Amino acid sequence: MVFEGSSAAISHTGKVRSNNQDSGYSGANLFVVADGMGGHAGGDVASSIAIQRMEPLDQVYASTEDAQASLQAAATTAAGDLIRAAKDRPELAGLGTTLSAIIMVDDYAVIGHIGDSRIYLFRDDALTQITADHTFVQRLVDSGRITPEEARYHPRRSVLMRVLSDMDADPELDMFVMHAQPGDRWLLCSDGLSGVVDEDHILKAMNLGLPPGRTADNLLKQALDGGAPDNVTIVIVDVGGAHALSSGTPTIVGSASNPANVTVPAARSTFGGWLHPVRQAANDPSHFEPAPEYLEELIEEDKRRAKRRRLGWIAGVLVVIAMLGVAAFAAYSWTQTRYFIGADDDSVVIFQGVQQNIGPITLSTPIQDTDILLANLPEYQRLSVERTINARSLSDAEAIVARLQAGADAIQSNAPLPTPLPTPTPTEGEG
Repeated sequence: MVFEGSSAAISHTGKVRSNNQDSGYSGANLFVVADGMGGHAGGDVASSIAIQRMEPLDQVYASTEDAQASLQAAATTAAGDLIRAAKDRPELAGLGTTLSAIIMVDDYAVIGHIGDSRIYLFRDDALTQITADHTFVQRLVDSGRITPEEARYHPRRSVLMRVLSDMDADPELDMFVMHAQPGDRWLLCSDGLSGVVDEDHILKAMNLGLPPGRTADNLLKQALDGGAPDNVTIVIVDVGGAHALSSGTPTIVGSASNPANVTVPAARSTFGGWLHPVRQAANDPSHFEPAPEYLEELIEEDKRRAKRRRLGWIAGVLVVIAMLGVAAFAAYSWTQTRYFIGADDDSVVIFQGVQQNIGPITLSTPIQDTDILLANLPEYQRLSVERTINARSLSDAEAIVARLQAGADAIQSNAPLPTPLPTPTPTEGEG
């Protein structure tokens, strides 16, 4: 049965790279995204070969098993083509491509996947990532060593562990079958989209209910607004839905849309002059498939990086603690240059420090008990002492105590009370 629904495909070079190494295909029953790698020409060739080998699969299948077998066979044939291309043209050595494909068979989606391009399913207002990235950082996420958010910015996020390449004649695709239902929307994309636009913003675009083409344009704009450091390829497939049904005419985008113009430039010299080496172009490969021993090296490097992060964090905390300690010591030292007169039980006392406390920390210390009883003071002096009297220096404090003593003596001898004087001011040279 021919798939009934609508679809759209779009591909863009992005804002940094000078050529488009992605390819995409949207047909009657087949939908594919391939993200090429391997230098200026290698990526173009690899993704184009993958699409060329996938294109004959756009047909009606009797069963999902037949579709799965066809997907695996086409991927194996494409890998053989890549190996021959690298052998015939040594400048293409190291070329490869991701591959994410859906074949619609009746009410089922047959999925084949290798690499870090992605397939999402939008269903019931929720977005779900269906495929798993075959990357080094995804292994770190799966093992609980880093979080998905850390993986987005990990320096090794583009290191692929599985890919269609000239190094493996028998590629292992993730193959599975999912039930499809009317209203489903499938998104296939290269990491030029998923690496820039997070799932929350992808979900918002899907929720707008726009046709596939306009939704793809919306997502591409978000990737471009985010800098688009890589090629961006998007294929959107609606199952049934309110939008016009597609005619089934295939749409090919990216490098596979014009394979005749995929050329291999002459090898570049290591040096651009006597002294200045040629700078790496923005379109140099961002992906590669490492040898097994390289994975171990990366794991060890990640351990060292994690240790450095912990040491850096600890050092930063210690620096902050030290700065706070210095500031606290300086503030405490300043308080110890202040004095005030206050009451301690029933007598007048000179305190060093300030009246305020910080929680359980007292910022003042009694340094002299004057033996002047509060009960022997005139009422106005007693109230002042109970509220505390500030002094700018120890000599100020002693002058205030002398006045208080005079008041207490006057009370005891029934002599006239001394005239209240203003708070003593520091003499010249005192602080």
